[in-house]
Amino acid sequence: MAGNDLAIRVRNVSHQFGEEGSTQFVRAMLETSLDIHRGELLCLIGPSGCGKSTLLNVIGGLLTPTSGQVLVGDTEVSGPLPQEIAYVFQENALFPWSTVIENVNLGMMFQGVPKVEREPRARKSLAAVGLSDFANHYPGQLSGGMRQRAALARALSLETGIILMDEPFGALDEQTRMVLGEDLSVLLSRTGKTIVFVTHSLGEAVFLADRVAVFSARPGTIKEVIKIDEPHPRKPGFMTSEKFTDLRNTLFALLHEEIRKAMEQSAASERAAGRDGHS
Repeated sequence: MAGNDLAIRVRNVSHQFGEEGSTQFVRAMLETSLDIHRGELLCLIGPSGCGKSTLLNVIGGLLTPTSGQVLVGDTEVSGPLPQEIAYVFQENALFPWSTVIENVNLGMMFQGVPKVEREPRARKSLAAVGLSDFANHYPGQLSGGMRQRAALARALSLETGIILMDEPFGALDEQTRMVLGEDLSVLLSRTGKTIVFVTHSLGEAVFLADRVAVFSARPGTIKEVIKIDEPHPRKPGFMTSEKFTDLRNTLFALLHEEIRKAMEQSAASERAAGRDGHS
């Protein structure tokens, strides 16, 4: 693809936490490079602690990489880019004392959207996620799935080209996750947003993604990128197809060895911590 078709370019990004040699030192991600195309939904999947969320935070400007660079369009990321990038987290981060539409408006206020524009944009984004009738409800009056719809509406109202989603459906039951996945697939086909989506769910990755980047165990780097050649919006029948099963099995095979490595790393860390505690 031509360079102008790329929304995000990740170039040789490495990141570590703590000082090398200290007990807190963790090399989270190693020399990771990735091109993310405009209008695609890219899923990041891998073992726990492999650097998926670290990469998402580097792309969003919430973390400065130890080395390497990220470009959004032609701009090198050196901090948050609220005009370009919106976030949806696993915890919906809605203010419980504010109504749904007030929560959506707050996101635009922090972005600097003029007050006169906020109300129509908020209502448009709530309609897009099917929450028009719940604009004046409080988060505590909504189900978990509806709260995540509200968080997605807030992100959509910012009208950024890129949305970063860090396990946004991770706390929900499997059935609700799949329904929200259908809705997200419809939104992607309508809006053309570029979405980077972290998940632990193989099924969710296959159902949602145009491509899936599979991470190795820590220090994480991209082991392989799998293309999901299925048009959006995706239908529930895709989940019961042979194609879906084959793709899910391919991801499982790629991940199995890395998950074993991650488990061995975790066990070794626990043994080392035990020795240090008794020294």
